[in-house]
Amino acid sequence: MQTKLHIFDMDETLVNGDCASLWSLFLVEKGIALDPEYLATDKALMEQYAKGQLDMEEYIIYTLAPMTNISTKDVDILVDEFVETKILPLVFTQGIALIDKLRSDNLQCLIISATVSFIVEKVAKALGINQSLGIDLVIQNNCYVNKVTGIATYREGKILRLQQWLTEQENKFDEIHFYTDSINDLPLCEYADFVYLINPCPRLSEQALKHPDWKVFNWN
Repeated sequence: MQTKLHIFDMDETLVNGDCASLWSLFLVEKGIALDPEYLATDKALMEQYAKGQLDMEEYIIYTLAPMTNISTKDVDILVDEFVETKILPLVFTQGIALIDKLRSDNLQCLIISATVSFIVEKVAKALGINQSLGIDLVIQNNCYVNKVTGIATYREGKILRLQQWLTEQENKFDEIHFYTDSINDLPLCEYADFVYLINPCPRLSEQALKHPDWKVFNWN
């Protein structure tokens, strides 16, 4: 009997938006991020991400700096509100239906995202997915430090973290199915056995022309 693992990117794949940028906006709305150039800088950095050129550590250092004096407990409370009010309304209905179908078929699901773990975990659980991997941050004095610890789940780092995760699982998976929208996930697309592109970005759409076995879906 074959065991299948279904892996989802999160931002712009399951969620019709980027959770990291939406978190930045949330920090401004809450009066936590006070730099008048904060959102403009976030936008400029995300434009680099879209081109596959983002320095992820630079993004983390800048965008998460405003919350480094907030306890992890209080951040947790903020994330609950953020996911409930800002993220869940943006989840693609097709994504919810697919996850429900996979769960009903007793198939393992995993989210791997280049967003920080404290957000990814909450979104995953809200969608009924118990396993997730995101960018882990250093914690000091019960506060998140805007510094990555371990391997960032970004580009090739997603493969490395996935491989680490696989070694920790009791199940051995025969097939890896991967869903994404982003050119940054091209390494994992080429690693997976089956690939599903959800509203792919232009550069990933170009890559799909070289891989006729990849399936493309338009969700709304």
